[in-house]
Amino acid sequence: MTSRRALLAGAGLLAAPATLRAQPAWPADKPVEVVVPFPAGGGVDVMTRLVVPLIAAQIPGFRPVVVNRTGAAGQIGLEAIFNAALDGYTIGATTIPAHNAIPLERQVRYRAMDFTFLCNIVEDANCFCVRAESPFRSVADIVAAARARPNYVTYGTTGIGSDDHLFMLAFEAAANVPPMVQVPFAGSAPLIPQLLGGNMDMAVMNVNDAPQLVREGRLRMLAQGGARRQPEAAEVPTFRELGFDVVGGASRGIVGPPGMPAPVVARLEAAFRAAMNDEGFRREAERQNMPLRPLIGAEYKAFAQGIDDNLKRLWAVRPWRG
Repeated sequence: MTSRRALLAGAGLLAAPATLRAQPAWPADKPVEVVVPFPAGGGVDVMTRLVVPLIAAQIPGFRPVVVNRTGAAGQIGLEAIFNAALDGYTIGATTIPAHNAIPLERQVRYRAMDFTFLCNIVEDANCFCVRAESPFRSVADIVAAARARPNYVTYGTTGIGSDDHLFMLAFEAAANVPPMVQVPFAGSAPLIPQLLGGNMDMAVMNVNDAPQLVREGRLRMLAQGGARRQPEAAEVPTFRELGFDVVGGASRGIVGPPGMPAPVVARLEAAFRAAMNDEGFRREAERQNMPLRPLIGAEYKAFAQGIDDNLKRLWAVRPWRG
């Protein structure tokens, strides 16, 4: 009996590699779910739906299904991506720094730096915008008003812990001004009419949130938060040019759960690299007001780690929840 059991066990061990070899190669005849943690029609959603057909064109059998899993400022969708099976059939979109900020604010079911970082696609700098008739003609005017009347100047953002809000906190620290009063909104769509209506002094947005209103002269952009001027706002100085050492924006890309199989990651990275070099994609991204900053794999993760480190330092001096 003992020898028979040993033979059966040995046969099972010998059979195991054959069973593994019999598994279908990725991607098999099964759709790949691409989770977007934000509503349809927003910047992250538009970016995702623009790029995934190009990935499908690069990987035979790759059938993407974009699913919007919204809630808790992106937390719900990010948790779904992070806790998905490690088989390559779930990836998703994210936006940094919100990706890294949420775990500092509250308990979540993901670790910000443990995702598989596949490709950053867009980086849209933050900016200060005021309505055309605003008495604020410069960033210096805002600094002077904030110092003269603490807790008086109001500014709109796309939410507590958003890239807009975090940029303002970093600016306040760099400019050594008292905190200003945040007016949070659920996105730029409801924010902009309130700014135009004079219901706040200014807004912290992304450069490409309202380009037409800036061109029409209904809004004025006082400064932008990129390391260099974005072409869409080439006439607007950076904060660094004005003497404020602060850089920030929304960086939107694609991640997967931690521990994805290396061959799957390699194929996805190669597909994203090809997509980022596609001239048709570049033209459409420009038409959609999506400033590109491609970062693939390890480069993307290193970028995210730098943001994570900076946010932890900011949280230590100006926590935005408590």
